[in-house]
Amino acid sequence: MGELLVEKADHIATITLNRPERLNAISVPMLDALSAALVEADKDPDVRVIIITGAGRGFCAGLDLQDQQSGSGIGSQSGGVGATVGRFDLRDAPPTVLHAVDKPTICALNGGAAGYGMDLALGCDIRIASDESKLSAAFTKRGVLPESGGTWLLPRIVGWSKACEIMFTGRTLKPEQCLELGIVSEVVPAAELMPHVRALAAEIAANAPLAVQGTKRMMRMGQDETFEANVHHVYLQLLPLFRSKDFKEGVQSFLEKRKPEYEGR
Repeated sequence: MGELLVEKADHIATITLNRPERLNAISVPMLDALSAALVEADKDPDVRVIIITGAGRGFCAGLDLQDQQSGSGIGSQSGGVGATVGRFDLRDAPPTVLHAVDKPTICALNGGAAGYGMDLALGCDIRIASDESKLSAAFTKRGVLPESGGTWLLPRIVGWSKACEIMFTGRTLKPEQCLELGIVSEVVPAAELMPHVRALAAEIAANAPLAVQGTKRMMRMGQDETFEANVHHVYLQLLPLFRSKDFKEGVQSFLEKRKPEYEGR
């Protein structure tokens, strides 16, 4: 079995980090596979929601420090996308790809997420945590900084002051703390995590996919533009939806008082 597993069913793509013996620490092959899996799921018309989780008792322990020590890890000359000092290019790196994905993404936080793993979780649209999970902002304790989106994401989620406190101290957060800060939407018993997340994904997938993706796109753009600009972009996004088959189905199913059957067209 590979270091990354992808399963597709019922309009849901589940991407599982699969190095349980290393608490799913990120290797260079995993980075490349994760980017490719995200791009494929985003392009697949049958996929409407993406779930990201980890195998075993950990979500992701961060970058593989054993690879770093051997000189083959991320940041080395042989360390994969964006690693070569002479050409620093992150266009195809997972954090950038994840941010650009139009399909809704849900992190099923099944265990510890440290460093890169924390950034990966923060990059998802929705985070549901197991009661056995934790987030560890251990970057400064290892002599680095949040390299994969954390410096942009965390202040927007929890506010500037609290983000500084968490990042500067390298603090580890328990699931209850994550819930209180709004980092995760829910905390559920470990045994119920994946059924709960799949039920949420199914609820999202039952809606008109073009409308869901357009909503996400407009919310993402709205973080960096004025209200007036966002309203304008929303209107332009709305026009093609009015001409879609799904919009007609939505109206017709409402009038007929039945469950809609959307096709993403």
